[in-house]
Amino acid sequence: MPTASIRVPQQERSRATQARLLEATVECLVEYGWSGTTTTVVAARAGVSRGAQLHHYPTRTALVTAAVGHLTERRAAELRAEADALPADPSRLDRVVDLLAAAFTGPLFVAALELWVAARTDAELRAALLPLETRVGREMYRLTVELLGVDERLPGVREAVQATLDLLRGLGVANLLSDDSARRATLLRAWKRQLATLLTPGDTRPGNIMPTAHPGAIGT
Repeated sequence: MPTASIRVPQQERSRATQARLLEATVECLVEYGWSGTTTTVVAARAGVSRGAQLHHYPTRTALVTAAVGHLTERRAAELRAEADALPADPSRLDRVVDLLAAAFTGPLFVAALELWVAARTDAELRAALLPLETRVGREMYRLTVELLGVDERLPGVREAVQATLDLLRGLGVANLLSDDSARRATLLRAWKRQLATLLTPGDTRPGNIMPTAHPGAIGT
């Protein structure tokens, strides 16, 4: 049998194994937290042998960072697809903000938050997470600009987008321990009105937007 015909199924099996491991890792982070998400637990959840898990991801740090990075990219693609179905009318901004807000309350955000907290005292995890956080934060910012359909070269637009991401992240954290949906809905309504004003061409008065931190944020 030709080598090429053998290699393709092997590559497909390898990709399928990786996908199961990455999905299982996020599930375990949500269910057990960082301390309970061991490589043994993940391999069992994924239905993968320990040898196969170690072959693809030799350390827990490599496994969890790969999982969050991979699923963040997939969620970004899903957000683009969902946004493509939105109408190009004044309601689009509200709908886009709602899509982004949902991303900051989902399982991936919870998994990422587990890693942020653990990385504070885990030097190895922090070293691996910081580059991922920077890349994902940059991509999340670009995605938000794209979904809103705004020109970031205009004064105030960059700050408005960053402020939106910071607000949604903070609301996502507040929602972790208790149902914060009522307060979140009220704040989002107010911010949508403000954001529409800030992103309106010509409304570039100085001082409209408070400077915010870098949008670095896993959470799609």
